[in-house]
Amino acid sequence: MGCILGKEAPSAIVHKDREERRDGENHGRKSKKASVENNDTVDDSAGKVDSGDNVAEIDDNGGKKDVVEHEPKPRGERKKLKPDPRSGRIPKQKLGEHVAAGWPSWLSAHVGEVIDGWLPRRADTFEKIDKIGQGTYSNVYKAKDTITGKIVALKKVRFDNLEPESVRFMAREIIILRRLDHPNVIKLEGLVTSRMSCSLYLVFEYMEHDLAGLAASPDIKFTETQVKCYMHQLLSGLEHCHKRHVLHRDIKGSNLLLDNEGILRIADFGLATVFDPNHKHPMTSRVVTLWYRPPELLLGATDYNVGIDLWSAGCILAELLAGKPIMPGRTEVEQLHKIYKLCGSPSEEYWKRSKLPNATLFKPRDPYKRCIRETFKHFPSSSLPLIDTLLAIDPAERKTATDALKSEFFTTEPYACDPASLPKYPPSKEMDAKRRDDEARRLRAANKAQADGSKKPRRERPARGVPAPNANAELQTNIDVCHSIMGIIMFSMFP
Repeated sequence: MGCILGKEAPSAIVHKDREERRDGENHGRKSKKASVENNDTVDDSAGKVDSGDNVAEIDDNGGKKDVVEHEPKPRGERKKLKPDPRSGRIPKQKLGEHVAAGWPSWLSAHVGEVIDGWLPRRADTFEKIDKIGQGTYSNVYKAKDTITGKIVALKKVRFDNLEPESVRFMAREIIILRRLDHPNVIKLEGLVTSRMSCSLYLVFEYMEHDLAGLAASPDIKFTETQVKCYMHQLLSGLEHCHKRHVLHRDIKGSNLLLDNEGILRIADFGLATVFDPNHKHPMTSRVVTLWYRPPELLLGATDYNVGIDLWSAGCILAELLAGKPIMPGRTEVEQLHKIYKLCGSPSEEYWKRSKLPNATLFKPRDPYKRCIRETFKHFPSSSLPLIDTLLAIDPAERKTATDALKSEFFTTEPYACDPASLPKYPPSKEMDAKRRDDEARRLRAANKAQADGSKKPRRERPARGVPAPNANAELQTNIDVCHSIMGIIMFSMFP
């Protein structure tokens, strides 16, 4: 189902499309200078788009470039927001093929390589059933394919089709998904759009659960063999991503999906990027959900690698064994303090070598002692060396996903169970867990009000705002002057 790979549009239709656009050919030549050349080299924030095995990088901050290597547009053209399909982004013949195949011109003009060889699905061929997820840039729905009868997941991505940079930012996820192919990585099955609509849906296989929803269920307690099974699949998926030079940058329970056969798939590559270990360039530190964010990102690092995903995997492993998140910070300052108390503070050598932007603000007065093994002494003994490695303060000491898969945790008894032998749970996602919590709170409030009965109701104070645990770093602005001062006071007062 979904898009069909490698099917060409009829040449007669393409020829007709070319005839209709012949009058605008001169305008297309003039606008080429204002477009970004296909062979431009830019950094992680520059929006390079390519296909196949070539590097594909889009802005981390919704389209703002750190480096701009093309000529500035004349003033008259700056106000012209609607993208010109004849801008020279792709060959006119290819553009004609895309439009003839049913793709909107604004999509083909700016990210034609993303859809090359694919055919779009119509929105009216899917029937939405329920909303099952929500993120910074998307909503996810459970839906039925009315043609095949198959249940799928539709991810509606948010972007501005009048802004080329916003379109390229949206396209980054599609580019990355097309270059990944592994049983433990979610697979893109198709794209849904139309020439008239400005929306775009990504079609995925429907997965009944996510790890956050299962872990939050009061009736579910994972055994050691089950934890090994889940972690082996997670690290196998990360190994594939990293070998393909992809950083996920948001590993957390709600992004680890599970089907009824026990197969785990890494999902939501909206914050992912492509990296080149041989040609480093600055990347944003505003990634990874707070509870799973490594210390180097909290300290403002812009030069990082696979270690950020491995830190998040270490947090997941400890969380599955503990039955709850191990470092649930409410702010970035508090999160860093929790990390230091558990994992120890960085060594003097690391401070000098890393030269992190926020090091002087959040360097504790007295060093913290590492106490992972003492804190988690009730964990299976084979898990402690792996947790110790994955939660190393120095990212270089976290090694690789391949090394983690060879660790004692997976090579000693009891071994990881077969995914097919995992219990069959009722559908459970993070959103379901939140609904259960909300319903429980409402019931407690109703019971309390009924018990009070004739008592005069007291005026309730407004609840204090607490950041949602699944909020992406890009939504939080708590590294500012106020928190910098708080950090200095905290680390000076509490050794």
